[in-house]
Amino acid sequence: MKTLGHWIDGKAAESTSGSFGPVYNPATGEQPTRVSLASVEEVDAAVAAAREAYTTWSQTSLAQRTAFLFRYRELLDARRDEIAALITAEHGKVHSDALGEVARGMEIVELACGITEKLKGELSTQVSTRVDVSSIRQPLGVVAGITPFNFPAMVPMWMFPLAIACGNTFVLKPSEKDPSASYRLAELAAEAGLAQGVLNVVNGDKIAVDRLLTHPDVAAVSFVGSTPIAQYIQAEATAHGKRVQALAGAKNHMLVLPDADLDHAADNAINAAYGSAGERCMAVSVVVAVGAMGDTLVDKIAERARTLRIGPGDDPASEMGPLITREHRDKVNSYVTGAADQGAQVVVDGTDFTVEGHESGFFTGVSLLDKVRPGMDAYEDEIFGPVLCVVRAETYDEAIALINSSKWGNGTAIFTRDGGAARRFQLEVEAGMVGVNVPIPVPVGYHSFGGWKQSLFGDLHIYGNDGVQFYTRGKVITTRWPDPADSGGINLGFPTSS
Repeated sequence: MKTLGHWIDGKAAESTSGSFGPVYNPATGEQPTRVSLASVEEVDAAVAAAREAYTTWSQTSLAQRTAFLFRYRELLDARRDEIAALITAEHGKVHSDALGEVARGMEIVELACGITEKLKGELSTQVSTRVDVSSIRQPLGVVAGITPFNFPAMVPMWMFPLAIACGNTFVLKPSEKDPSASYRLAELAAEAGLAQGVLNVVNGDKIAVDRLLTHPDVAAVSFVGSTPIAQYIQAEATAHGKRVQALAGAKNHMLVLPDADLDHAADNAINAAYGSAGERCMAVSVVVAVGAMGDTLVDKIAERARTLRIGPGDDPASEMGPLITREHRDKVNSYVTGAADQGAQVVVDGTDFTVEGHESGFFTGVSLLDKVRPGMDAYEDEIFGPVLCVVRAETYDEAIALINSSKWGNGTAIFTRDGGAARRFQLEVEAGMVGVNVPIPVPVGYHSFGGWKQSLFGDLHIYGNDGVQFYTRGKVITTRWPDPADSGGINLGFPTSS
């Protein structure tokens, strides 16, 4: 069995904790790897390496930082198939989806390559007699990232490329369920010439997380995961004086108006609900069907759902792979049986599903629930699996009220041919990311990703301009170079501009 350790100070570091966690191949149910779970002392060693490296890295020129990032981007491009294969082997998503994850992560590396434009300061001259004021942004120090299992390459790349481009050093704690892709990103960074200690990876569980949240040398924490953990991360880290951005859970609604192209809407509902087996924070988990066309829309979604090809992620014929663990698979299935007990109509039931030759894999089929109502468990909880709920509404106003009553506000979408309705929706809906005939409105790298309400804890979103803002702090410098003939004199009055 392979053992995966840590990456500290630019090299592999075997664990000394003696504690390990299982890493499964979800398609087979086998455990080919065990991952080291860091002790407090091992986290401290990673932070110490990052702290030592910060002294030099923060003073490294922008030209040298961006030169590394350009080399890193080219190396990632050359190794994208290799990274995607690691994702498929431990997460289970199909290879094409894993390749897409790598590509979206590389967008942020490309953004970081242009950090010189983002870090330009401001200057105002002659604000008062012979007085100039300038504003600059400087790095924070050691920053940490705690990332989820569903995007083991993309979400880390949402964080550390910008952070180190801004002059920080980084400690990454990836998910212990599928850590190999994140570890490989650090190895490739070293191969591209990154200085030792600038990027460190500690694998672990709650012990590692809690130490990062309380360590006095960690200045900021970025997190992506569930809402309860995000709340905990924010409370614990801010209590210890740290800057926090914590992206949390979701229940993303897709509103379909009667004038929409129903075939187009059905295709996109399938793509957004069942892609990556629904293990996406931006997955559509609720379709809100307005008016009498609801039956037709449900029929079209069901017809497509029944034809999806489910199998191992490394099989090119597979459109959807397994779930991450057996326990998660069983929990997802319980929402389908529970929905029937609570009065929903199970149109497509994927709970009794196996893949021939992979009976021990963590597979489930896709499920479609109709006539779901608020209050039902399948509506109220973030299922994080291939279960799509359909809620009926009579009018647009009823639908928008339903969406806005959700405790989450991550992403949402509207499908319509009516420009006026779409414009009204994008202004009225209470969510951080909105799609118009786009079911998964994940912004491109030069905009920022983040939700509202219980989908975000902290005021800044991730990557884009918000990411640069998060990983730097402002400094304002006021200078005056008096004329040699001006003695100045004593003046105890409050300074004014004159």
